[in-house]
Amino acid sequence: MKAVNVAVVGVTGMVGRMFLKVLEERDFPVDKFYAFASSRSAGGEIEFKGKKRVVIELTESSFDGQGIDIALFSAGGAVSGRFAPFAAKSGCVVIDNSSHWRMNDDVPLVVPEVNPEDAFLNKGIIANPNCSTIQAVVALKPLHDAYKIKRVVYSTYQAVSGAGMGGLTDLTEGLKGAPPKKFPRPIAGNCLPHIDVFTESGYTKEEIKMIEETRKILHEPALRVTATAVRTPVITGHSESINVEFEKPFELEKVIETLKSAPGVVVKSKSDEYPTPLEIAGSDEVYVGRIRRDESVENGVNLWVVADNLRKGAATNAVQIAQSLLAR
Repeated sequence: MKAVNVAVVGVTGMVGRMFLKVLEERDFPVDKFYAFASSRSAGGEIEFKGKKRVVIELTESSFDGQGIDIALFSAGGAVSGRFAPFAAKSGCVVIDNSSHWRMNDDVPLVVPEVNPEDAFLNKGIIANPNCSTIQAVVALKPLHDAYKIKRVVYSTYQAVSGAGMGGLTDLTEGLKGAPPKKFPRPIAGNCLPHIDVFTESGYTKEEIKMIEETRKILHEPALRVTATAVRTPVITGHSESINVEFEKPFELEKVIETLKSAPGVVVKSKSDEYPTPLEIAGSDEVYVGRIRRDESVENGVNLWVVADNLRKGAATNAVQIAQSLLAR
């Protein structure tokens, strides 16, 4: 595979640092590397592939004439909205981890195990989905193909690392009795059914993201989806209880076999083998357990889905997209 020039934007953040780790682990073929961040971090150093790299301030001209092929962005929606078009205009393909571009009709929203071909429809920008959406659709896609999903009910239990360093600090300092700074209420020893801001409908933006992104990724704009997103006092790893209603009848054993054969899925089919965030932290797979029939509807099933939100839910998925572009 030919080596390419790679940039990471937001390189000093939690996901930015995870980008570096996953790129190294997967031996991504990097020729020239560029580490971009805000003016606050510029001039500092990070280490990548055994070398110290100076962090460069991101500007509108950062990509001009640099020959950067792929840029992994994780610096927030405002930064992506402003700077990604300049990167794309330079001939670079941006893979953006923020929510800014996800629902743009001209920007593909990609999970490689689910809709890999969409990545090649890009016009310079590819959106990385929401962390909680990614792990859900990896589990749902093979079942949708086999049984045609009629309705989905999401209940999520999301780690504080999904809110960045501020979320992690709120948990660690909250355990010492400090008041929260990132979250609206204490997260230590608590659960908050409040991720992102509330909308007029009563849903939070996080819940709306899951609903809309699921429809876009599965190419099912009319799919019936609802969600409740909860922040929990867990450091890393999102868990989801997913209730699915199919249009077609199914045998539970066949559902389990379908999931076992799906790319990126690890099935824990015995009742007491269910996955937990603590056990799966650091892995790139999506774990599915507690697979059981929902007897309250004709063709329903319950799933428990767990994944590392910083890896498969963010950095790994973005790097997988980049790998698929190079492989093509």
